[in-house]
Amino acid sequence: MSAITLGVLSDTHIPDRACNLDRRILEIFRQAQVAAIMHAGDVSTPAVLVELNTLAPVHAVRGNRDWLALSHLPMYTRLVFDGVVIGLTHGHGRWWEYMRDRADYLLRGYRLELFQPRLLTAFPDAHVMVFGHTHRTLNHWVDHKLIFNPGSAHFPDGKSEAPSVGLLHIRAGGQVEAEIIYLR
Repeated sequence: MSAITLGVLSDTHIPDRACNLDRRILEIFRQAQVAAIMHAGDVSTPAVLVELNTLAPVHAVRGNRDWLALSHLPMYTRLVFDGVVIGLTHGHGRWWEYMRDRADYLLRGYRLELFQPRLLTAFPDAHVMVFGHTHRTLNHWVDHKLIFNPGSAHFPDGKSEAPSVGLLHIRAGGQVEAEIIYLR
């Protein structure tokens, strides 16, 4: 059994890509009894954060689509749960990085190596780095650090993935396990 379970989601894109938050997300987080929820950006409307906050405290960062209604959100935040340091960001970086990444994606497709150095630099003391932006799931360990992307809650990248969310389980002694839950 988990000492702490955290709900993780990103790229909800409401109302531009979905009308409402998928009800399965709330049920997954409710059943997991999440202690907190992390939203890794591209929320798009404050109502999403209000709805999630009915289940547990919400920690959110600003995505590239959150520049208007959610411009007050930080680009990066550092959280600590039971001694485990978690870095939370959307992952798009500064505007010039976003434009460079977008051009690279159009020319060469998705490449983790564009994001991984940025995450490791932004959160050098983190045990876990959570990001969104790519709409692709990732549950990847690098030098004893977890890099985790729950994918998009409503609009996954690529035809092979379904919308998804994640759970982070922090066990006694700071052991972290992550799971991706597909909304099929």
